[in-house]
This record gives sequence, structure tokens and C-alpha cells, in this order.
Amino acid sequence: MSFINKALEKANTLQQQGKPAAFPRPELTQAPMPPLDEVPGMGETPGEIHYIYTRRVAVDGEILRRQRVLAAGRDDSLGEAYKLLRTHVLQATKAAGRNTLMVTGPLPGEGKTLTIINLAIAMAQKIGQTVLLVDSDLRNPSIHRYLDLPSGPGLSDYLTSGYPILDSLVHPEGLANLVVLPGGHPTTHAAELLSSPLMADLVREMKHFYPDRYVLFDLPPLLYADPLAFAPLVDGIIVVVEAGSTPRQDISRALEMLKEFPVLGLVLNKIDPKALPFERFYQAYPDRDSRKPSKLPWLR
Repeated sequence: MSFINKALEKANTLQQQGKPAAFPRPELTQAPMPPLDEVPGMGETPGEIHYIYTRRVAVDGEILRRQRVLAAGRDDSLGEAYKLLRTHVLQATKAAGRNTLMVTGPLPGEGKTLTIINLAIAMAQKIGQTVLLVDSDLRNPSIHRYLDLPSGPGLSDYLTSGYPILDSLVHPEGLANLVVLPGGHPTTHAAELLSSPLMADLVREMKHFYPDRYVLFDLPPLLYADPLAFAPLVDGIIVVVEAGSTPRQDISRALEMLKEFPVLGLVLNKIDPKALPFERFYQAYPDRDSRKPSKLPWLR
């Protein structure tokens, strides 16, 4: 039984006991079924979701800025760079329905987690687009720290003990149309959990239950087995590299390791926005059927 069906069963039980359900109980006349964790509110900005059933947590905008997380309404060079990245990603995936994407990198410390957080926020800012951000770095979950969210159960707890996914979801107030599934308690069995049938079923359900929602997964670097174990489950992969730091041979090794999977492109991170025009923030990785060589002049 899927986590959504379990949640519906729980709602029915609560209703029979005279208790309020944790999310709306769909009527048979509704078509299509409304989202279980959100309902549109009256008088809102077009495309914005008013979260009632997902747990909401207030976040401090100043803390987000200190963490270099895109704040609502930010329109500086960093914001423009992520809008450009968002455009590339949407153009490469939306028409084909490729809505489950993962982010990884060759080495630790290249900024992949901050990149996926800011990409998720930029995508959620697009009218009519919602995003589920999943912390799949089960060795070192950190998305909650960047967003100043309380620690608690998450993905690892669902995979190890069946803790309900719907009870772990968080909407950071002020970041419209974004829901976060934290990583939960760290584990040394991350690769085994991420490649388990339970995880495969969860990703499949996330993909098909809300086909208009992007699901972004943050994975550890390719020094670990976790990204390769998880790669078969997603529609696309984004590789983050650090400007002036990630060696060319490590980038080549990472792309070789991922050659059987749908790599969307590379993101050049930690670059001075004044050093390059915006169009060079995102370097598309050529289709593997193309005979043209990959040219990455900005990599060491």
C-alpha cells in the first residue's frame, strides 16, 4: 500500500472517530483528485499555493540571505543566474514529462546542496509550477539546516521504519509553492536504502501522482555509491562542479560513471558573477549520440 493510500486510510479512520483529518478526504465527484497536502486559497497570487495540510514552518529571511539562499523577490545577479538555470532545465525536461531530477557532483564541498535549494526555489517561483525538494543525502542531511528548519524524521525514517512521509513534509513559509522532505536521521546504509524497492516505489509515486510537480533529489557526491545506486530512478541528472577547484579529471571521471544515465548538464558553481556573462553559468552536456566533443574551457 502506497504512502498516499495509507494517508487516505488514516483520514477515513479519523473521520469515523470524529477527529479532523490530516488532509482533505476526496469526494467521489471530484475530478481530478485535489492534492493531498495543499489546496488553492482565495484571493492569492495566481499560481501560488496556500498550504493547509502540510506542516508550515516560518523561516527567517535574514538567515536565508546569510546562507546564500534565494529570498522571495530577490532579483540580483545570483537570482538571474538561477532563473537562467531554471529555464535550461525546464526546456530540457518539461515537454517530455521528465519531472524527477537529481543533483550530485564529483567531490564534496562543491556546493551541490545550495545549488539544488536555489534551483528548487527558482522553479517554484515560476507561475503554475510546484516543487518537492527531497534531501536524499542520507549520510549527511543538510537541507533543513540551510533553510533553518527544525530537525526531525524524514526520508531515512520512512525507508527504515515506515514513518509516514506526509508527517515529514514541510512548507517553509515565504517560499511559495515549495515543499521539503527532509533527510531525517543520518545512516551509513544510504546506498542500500536508496536502491531499495521501497525507494523505487516512492519515486515512481512521486512522479506520477503529481505529474505537474518537479521532484528534486539532493544526493551525495560521486565518491560514494549512493548517486549511482539512485540514478536509475530519475529522469535527469545535474552535475555541480566548482569553478577553479574541481579538477578536469574528476569531472571526466564523474561523467564516465554516469554515461548510462540521462545527464542534463553541468553547473559551474562558486564563480564571480562579474567574471562571465549569464549564459556561461550553465554548460549543457552534449547528447551522448552526438559526435561533437565536449568543450569545457572554463574547467581546470
